[in-house]
Amino acid sequence: MELKYTRSAFASILLALLMFSASTAAIAGSLAGNEGDKRFPPPLAMNSKDQCRIAYNAYVAAGGHSAYATTFYTRVRDLYVVCGKALNAPSQKAAEDVAMRNCQGGLKKWRLNTASGGCAIAASK
Repeated sequence: MELKYTRSAFASILLALLMFSASTAAIAGSLAGNEGDKRFPPPLAMNSKDQCRIAYNAYVAAGGHSAYATTFYTRVRDLYVVCGKALNAPSQKAAEDVAMRNCQGGLKKWRLNTASGGCAIAASK
């Protein structure tokens, strides 16, 4: 009789460990909340309603491969920052390409010239 109870207790413990390891593996697979590979600190305004701040926060919250591109900020010459993001792309490289196109599209749309030379990937994951 004791062997019967020991086997069921062992099976219950094994099942609990298996469920715990599966749930932690699912959590580890998500990129949400991760800043990823930060190449330089992006110039973000202190205003929480700034469009580039909103784009960066969306990038950090995204669960898949994402990227954030922005112009460098030269305090003496540039009075603006242009940014672009790509969320949940199939790969990190694809996200970087889309984010760069979005940032460069903003420069063309508003016909802006920057002293720093244009857009660059600030962070990607």
